[in-house]
Amino acid sequence: MNCRWCSCFLIAACVAVPAWAQASDVVTFRMDAEGTQVLIGDWEFARYNALGDALVQRPFLFDVRAPGGIQVTRAHPPREGIDATDHASMHPGIWLAFGDIDGVDFWRNKGRVAYEGFVGTTVNGPGFGAISYQYGYFDGDRRICTEFRRMKVHSRGGRVFLLIESEFVGDADFHFGDQDEMGLCVRVATPMTVENGGRIVNSDGGIDEAGCWGKQADWAEYSGEVDGRRVAVMLMPDPDNFRRSWFHARDYGLLVANPFGRKAFTDGEPSRVEVKSGEEFRLAFGVCVYTGEAAGGEVYAEYLALRKDRE
Repeated sequence: MNCRWCSCFLIAACVAVPAWAQASDVVTFRMDAEGTQVLIGDWEFARYNALGDALVQRPFLFDVRAPGGIQVTRAHPPREGIDATDHASMHPGIWLAFGDIDGVDFWRNKGRVAYEGFVGTTVNGPGFGAISYQYGYFDGDRRICTEFRRMKVHSRGGRVFLLIESEFVGDADFHFGDQDEMGLCVRVATPMTVENGGRIVNSDGGIDEAGCWGKQADWAEYSGEVDGRRVAVMLMPDPDNFRRSWFHARDYGLLVANPFGRKAFTDGEPSRVEVKSGEEFRLAFGVCVYTGEAAGGEVYAEYLALRKDRE
């Protein structure tokens, strides 16, 4: 763990309480036998399985809820007779995964993502929380690379922002390949899907799978109705990523922000992102979860401001 990461967390712990933060906005990470609870005030925003499980052998957030307690991700594991049950070992909730790192398929659980502990300082506080983990990516006994993953949660009243920032380093050269199953992903609750009356919209005005799949965009948002209330999940690749993301968007409920799949999405030249030994490769994304009508550009503007906070 390099000093820059440690410093980021120490600074965050000392930042003054925002003027808008209320007691109900206090972000807390609580460890229990099932993993990490992410609490906002007295309600559970999500659970984080840092270890993976027998079904999905990599870390993921699951049972993610919007303010008001409405679940916006498909239950993990899917419930027979209630949820669509396809891709149960690949689509747990919100996750970061890669179909090709150095030729190994971590999306389909062919490689091993090993939890290697907490790093930095965990922050719990009004309106903001942060936690960080270290992971090793293995092909058998061969370590391909190490990921330092930091998750920040900003509670803004009716909206919750999750920022995921990762740095990948290796003792030997490695590369990210070209597939449509690469990047930050969400599988929305079954009632929210386009097939059940929901909607996908991207920053360029594309609508649903037909207008969003394989298109580069600054953001894409999946919205729909659950238990009679409108809810939304929005994916926002960090504009400082190495390339603008394409979106792997499906009417059945999947949304993936993917900066790697040039050939997969455009049939152009294959993408191959080389990371030299000892270099750091940075990748970051934002997610916003909220209740109410889709608010696209307004939410993205708020994300752009938040990503610069507490650095």
